[in-house]
Amino acid sequence: MALPWKIIESIPTDEGALELRQRGERDFLIMIGTQVLMNSLANRSEIMLGQLGCKGLINREAPRVMVGGLGMGFTLRAVLDALPSSASVVVAELNPVVHAWCLGPLLSLTGGAAADPRVHVEIIDVAERIRRSAASNGEDLFDAIVLDLYRGPHAKTDKRNDPLYGSRAIQAMRTALKPGGVLAVWGEQYDESFDKRLQEAGFKVTTSRPGKGGLRHVVFLAESIKR
Repeated sequence: MALPWKIIESIPTDEGALELRQRGERDFLIMIGTQVLMNSLANRSEIMLGQLGCKGLINREAPRVMVGGLGMGFTLRAVLDALPSSASVVVAELNPVVHAWCLGPLLSLTGGAAADPRVHVEIIDVAERIRRSAASNGEDLFDAIVLDLYRGPHAKTDKRNDPLYGSRAIQAMRTALKPGGVLAVWGEQYDESFDKRLQEAGFKVTTSRPGKGGLRHVVFLAESIKR
């Protein structure tokens, strides 16, 4: 008989209650309203996202990475495992309670990823953080930007003005990357239009769908063609 879910904390938001639930030692859910955002036992695409986004950076001197969305910290853990001790990681997380959960009840799931000394968490909209970097005149650039947000690109995305997946936002992300930098984006499913927008902005794009059978999310890996 399955154990019942226990609500660890519930926070009201404009989209409904943001809740952390637990049953057993390592089985957690983050929900908003009736929608499951994250499941601690289903994270293969998040791990691949972090691995692919930071592939090749382990031997680079002091690489800088931005992670958009903290979630339960699985993507951050994969990012950290792919980076040297000299790296720095900026995590843009919108809700401070998610950060608190990753420093508290979720900490052991990821080997303390959110408490790693290489990590600096900023409570900020990731789109705003990217725009700030893009406007820094080259002083705040990243080797990789990794976006792990519960709403990925999809067919109804505003192709020009979406704050993360529209053409203007894509150009800002390219500007926020160092020459040859990488943008890795999680998606619930493949979106051909988003792939095309990435290519039009000067990225070389490949996609991966980790795992076999069942629900398989997609990772867009976009490598900036050196200017």
